[in-house]
Amino acid sequence: MLIRSLSPSKLKKLLLPLSLSPPTHTAPIPNSIPPILEKTLYTQNPAKTLFPHFLFRNFSTPSKIQSLPLSRDGNFEEVTSNVICRGCGVTMQDSDPKQPGYFIKPSIKSPNYRERINKNPIVDEPEISVSLKRGLLNEVVECENQENLETPSEKIEKPVVCARCHSLRHYGKVKDPSVENLLPDFDFDHTVGRRLMWSTGARAVVLMVVDASDFDGSFPRKVAQLVSRTIEENSRAWKEGKSGNVPRMVLVVTKIDLLPSSLSPTRLEHWVRTRAREGGAVKLTSVHMVSAVRDWGVKNLVDDVVGLAGPRGHIWAVGAQNAGKSTLINAIGKCFGGKVTHLTEAPVPGTTLGILRVEGVLPGNAKLFDTPGLLHPHQISTRLTRDEQKLVHISKELRPRTYRIKGGHSVHIGGLMRLDVEELSVDSVYVTVWASPLIPLHMGRTENVSTMLEEHFGRQLQPPIGEGRLEELGKWLKREFHVSGNSWDSSSVDVAASGLGWFAIGLKGEAKIGVWTYDGVDVIVRNALLPNKSYNFEVAGFTVSEIVSKADRSSNKQRHSEKKRKLNDSTAEKIAEPSTVDVVSTTC
Repeated sequence: MLIRSLSPSKLKKLLLPLSLSPPTHTAPIPNSIPPILEKTLYTQNPAKTLFPHFLFRNFSTPSKIQSLPLSRDGNFEEVTSNVICRGCGVTMQDSDPKQPGYFIKPSIKSPNYRERINKNPIVDEPEISVSLKRGLLNEVVECENQENLETPSEKIEKPVVCARCHSLRHYGKVKDPSVENLLPDFDFDHTVGRRLMWSTGARAVVLMVVDASDFDGSFPRKVAQLVSRTIEENSRAWKEGKSGNVPRMVLVVTKIDLLPSSLSPTRLEHWVRTRAREGGAVKLTSVHMVSAVRDWGVKNLVDDVVGLAGPRGHIWAVGAQNAGKSTLINAIGKCFGGKVTHLTEAPVPGTTLGILRVEGVLPGNAKLFDTPGLLHPHQISTRLTRDEQKLVHISKELRPRTYRIKGGHSVHIGGLMRLDVEELSVDSVYVTVWASPLIPLHMGRTENVSTMLEEHFGRQLQPPIGEGRLEELGKWLKREFHVSGNSWDSSSVDVAASGLGWFAIGLKGEAKIGVWTYDGVDVIVRNALLPNKSYNFEVAGFTVSEIVSKADRSSNKQRHSEKKRKLNDSTAEKIAEPSTVDVVSTTC
């Protein structure tokens, strides 16, 4: 109680005489020494004085648990003091559920936990036995093939993952969206880029993973330019006799099962190489078209990568968010020796949070790394909510929806993009929409678009969901393009919006078009990826959609309620009028 009531200066004077003749001790001083005593002890007593334990007691109130230092370096290093989530690469902790990486330690299970159910038939009996009536299954036929039963040692042990990965795997959504804002930005140049530029060390193979259904939006342009520049510099150094570790760049186009099966592989590869060259990938080693879901092309990719990496190479899977990197690595693990990987897969952008070293997949000492998805702000999907992203996400094979329209008409893709046909050198033009089938479309006169914006955006035209979301997405801007084509039978030009889809335009002549979308979203004009169009054309108005039907029912219900309210008000007024007349007559 005395020490509590004294100020630090008085306490220092009180302890000073005690340091003149104390017993000495060779052990280091405990870390619990108050800071005000540290200078006095080491100045007055170089032999490290031993004080009574009560003098070093911490009288301050316990501080709150500080937030752990967040890092997205993952488990790149062989030895790390942190526990890394095997699903997303974030540093795990079990102290604060409001911080990233939180996990719950699993309880110890008994050896018989979830033991395999014995489904062998009961002994044939002419009637139900007494033991069965009592609930005792004692008369069960012994299994003849005991070796076929799965022993506990043969069970595949699943790794412990963070709560976020658990929620994504089992429920398809993030457990706590507020925690997402606490994650630091992934600095690709600092974390991965500098390792790719090393002139010495293990050979680097960069797998640039691109989504086939959003090629230009998911293409990592900065990575392609960085790796191409590194290849040129290291190649020049190697020719001069210096150390020059030349990386290999492999372009992997995933999700090709989402493209129509009628598309020619030769045409697709030529188109991909052209677009990649325009995006900055001028030093491609090879190009692979794969579908990790259906195992198309995965075996050829593995053979190529193993040959390029050698016995000690480093393979880096790099790409935009939700491009399919983790799904691809899981497919590689299954393809190469049946190795099971546990990377979290979910149709949610930014599933992987840190660098993940995948063990035991490649032969020798070669290492495979999964990296966090690169954030592309020019993709419109990055601005959408989880519910809106589900509408935009393409999960099935794309189907064309084609309009034949004249000048002065417009086509909406939900409330995210609009195409105006302003001028034509011919009578009409074919406009084919390639986007998620869940997004409703609308075709009508351009002069009525203001009404569409006021009355239907956020309702029939979704996403966005809700009227208040329009201002949050940004400013609605127009861009003008002049396009031309030389055939009516196929599309010649694509007008694509990153993260959404594209309009394919087919005409034999020239046209001036206006494209509307939100500020900051990339709009690209390119050669047509899918030249075919639908045999059955869409008609004017809204397309058949569950969103439109639900919005119409809600609108009709609201109009019916309004009409009923007005009818009740008018009826009440008619009833009230005669009574007022009677009162007046009585007064007279």
